Amino acid sequence: MKYTKNHSVVTKKQTSRLNAQQLDLFQTLPNKPYCMDEKPGYMLIRTKSIAVKKPYIQVNPPLITIYFIFDDDKEESALSWFDAGLPEPFWTTQNPDNGHCHHCYKLEIPICTSEFASVKAIKYAQIIYYAYALKLGADLGYSQLITKNPLHPQWRTIYWTKQAYSLDYLADFVDLPKELPKKLEVVGLGRNVTMFEKGRHWAYKAIRDYMHHESSYEWERAVKAQIEAINNGFEQPLPYSEVKATAKSIAKWVWQRFSYGDFSEIQAKRGAKGGAKSKRGPKEDSARSTKPWEALGVSRATYYRNKKNETK
Repeated sequence: MKYTKNHSVVTKKQTSRLNAQQLDLFQTLPNKPYCMDEKPGYMLIRTKSIAVKKPYIQVNPPLITIYFIFDDDKEESALSWFDAGLPEPFWTTQNPDNGHCHHCYKLEIPICTSEFASVKAIKYAQIIYYAYALKLGADLGYSQLITKNPLHPQWRTIYWTKQAYSLDYLADFVDLPKELPKKLEVVGLGRNVTMFEKGRHWAYKAIRDYMHHESSYEWERAVKAQIEAINNGFEQPLPYSEVKATAKSIAKWVWQRFSYGDFSEIQAKRGAKGGAKSKRGPKEDSARSTKPWEALGVSRATYYRNKKNETK
């Protein structure tokens, strides 16, 4: 293994599997990725064949996280993972002018963020990502949407391994925090969790205004508008596909469980439960039965207020 002064590492073994890893990446790219010519700049949506020729590209498909990408802007940071005692990244893309890098870890089981997603799994992945970003000294606010394109000659790309890792394996290398800082609720995978949590709590109350509708169409429109509003509040909003999937999941779940019939049945059961308690009736010697406020010539409220003042 040979280290250059820029921390680039090239071996015959890595060179031999370079084409295979490039092919692996190309196959998992979105059909129409976001891409950019330069940063700062405008994000474009182009076909895969065009996007791969751009210096910056979206590597994770919509609704799926296959790769954890870390933005490491330290000078000559290609070996940050080694210094931090972390496993080998799938690849590192390095800017040859300043040594700034993006490190990529491939997940053995991709994280789903569609309507079938597990919020628990997303939260677990977010905690692991945060712990890795801390150890690498990477940007905690990085959205992971656009990365340095490892297929573009502008960057010095180093393929470290062909290994994809499970979340549990990655977690073994870091100390996982019990909770994340509040500011991380609106970046990276935290946006998915925040959008879902805020959206569902809003929906639990808002459904009452739509239960009399025979169709769920207006309800679905309302949920979608609310989720879009939440997403627009993020500094770096999620792609529309993520918004659509979250809205669909919340709208369907709440509509099925809080339809007019179901809600009326729930309310009826609560009323029956309350009525059963009230059937006990008041005790004969209780204030409720004797009504002492009438003998005093005061209202019931005044009677109890005076009793409260006496005990102070």
